[in-house]
Amino acid sequence: MHKFFTPDMRTDRTFTMLKPDSVEKGHIGAILEKITAAGFRIVAMKLTQMTTDDAKAFYAIHKERPFFGELVEYMTRGPIVAAILEKENAVADFRTLIGATNPEEAAEGTIRKLYAASIGENAVHGSDSDENAAIEGNFHFAGREQF
Repeated sequence: MHKFFTPDMRTDRTFTMLKPDSVEKGHIGAILEKITAAGFRIVAMKLTQMTTDDAKAFYAIHKERPFFGELVEYMTRGPIVAAILEKENAVADFRTLIGATNPEEAAEGTIRKLYAASIGENAVHGSDSDENAAIEGNFHFAGREQF
């Protein structure tokens, strides 16, 4: 059964991307293991590559930031793994699991502490709100691809 977001409800889904650096370094399996071990159920997943237009649209919120061009270049340089995850309190729990954007500040045992190289190459994306989780998941997956 699909769940649709309305502004007055908390959902139990979040969206993640294993970024190009994670894929290049062969960390897909290890990261997915940490995600499932933390109690998340994968309800949609695919290996894909973002086009420049995809990355510009996905990160449009950052278009005025000085790092936008580098971000788009980074996110299009190779394949990503996009996934929708399900768990009670998914957004907050996943943000805890991935850790701070800067891996030097991330808590021990978090995905970014273990697999990120820098703030720029930080291994994984996690939605920052229930609303963005729905938007981001629907950006990458058609309804028939979400289970």
